[in-house]
Amino acid sequence: MKAVYIEKHGGIDTLIFGERPDPQISDNDVLVRLKACALNHLDIWVRQGLPGVPIPLPHILGCEGAGVVEAVGKNVRHVKPGDPVLVAPGISCGECTYCVNGWDSACPQYKLLGFQVDGCYAELVKAPSRNVILISQKLSFEEWASIPLVFITAWHMLITRAELKPGETVLVQAAGSGIGIAAIQIAKITGATVITTAGSDEKLKKAKSLGADHGINYSKENVPERVHELTNKKGADVVFEHIGPDTWEGSIKSLAKLGRLVTCGATSGPKVELDLRFLFMRQFSILGSYMGGRHELDMVLGLVEAGKLKPVIDKTFPLKDARAAHEHMLDRKNFGKIILKI
Repeated sequence: MKAVYIEKHGGIDTLIFGERPDPQISDNDVLVRLKACALNHLDIWVRQGLPGVPIPLPHILGCEGAGVVEAVGKNVRHVKPGDPVLVAPGISCGECTYCVNGWDSACPQYKLLGFQVDGCYAELVKAPSRNVILISQKLSFEEWASIPLVFITAWHMLITRAELKPGETVLVQAAGSGIGIAAIQIAKITGATVITTAGSDEKLKKAKSLGADHGINYSKENVPERVHELTNKKGADVVFEHIGPDTWEGSIKSLAKLGRLVTCGATSGPKVELDLRFLFMRQFSILGSYMGGRHELDMVLGLVEAGKLKPVIDKTFPLKDARAAHEHMLDRKNFGKIILKI
């Protein structure tokens, strides 16, 4: 099969478009012929290499995709060859205490497609049957492929971890990112007032069309000061943080007393500074978040089918142009997901 893979960690030039062996499925697996795969910042981190995290090489990137079932293992009943499906990124055992209680991403065996196992930058991908979900014709394959990782992560962050409530104010950093777009929509249907940030007025205009109540251009305005102006000096009840050092201080300063900061990423780096006196005197909560459970994805997909949540695609590249797609993501000019069409 054709695929984009790496044989070593490094820059964009380590991405290779070439032939890889077709995946071999077991009795409980499904083989999917992919039509589209969505990019995520995790792809960049995997390509570059993560200290202390073993990634098998050669390795195919890509956490989420959509396509048509090619073959099924003998124990698989819910899909058959020819069915349109999406591939959910998180692989867990389904049996441990964490999985049984809906905390799949805390499972000791938890893995992500495209991270610890071969992913979706390919014509074919294999996945456990539990990770293969039937889809309707309501959206294109490209749109379905852009949903799982960012929407389940944003849902887990805002609803499960931060327990966002109607009437609260939430600050969503980086409106143009895939996860920012998902967070704006989820916060809005929850009944929150949504403030978001971006580096251009054009991105903020698009964010408002998705439901954001207020936009802050961080290239022109001081984010914490503007948040306090918009909230009558109170601050945001919840801050949705996924950037890291570039936004961390502003995120903390934007919080209201008793506010909750929830974070899932470190796009600009892994280390931040924190004044503990500020933390305990204002009684903040800082919440880590990682992916989400299958039941949360099912809830998200139901809202997508109902038209209450929608994916946003920025640009589509052919699979062979994965290097250009990575460059486009690194430029940080996108509003929405970047897709590889297969």
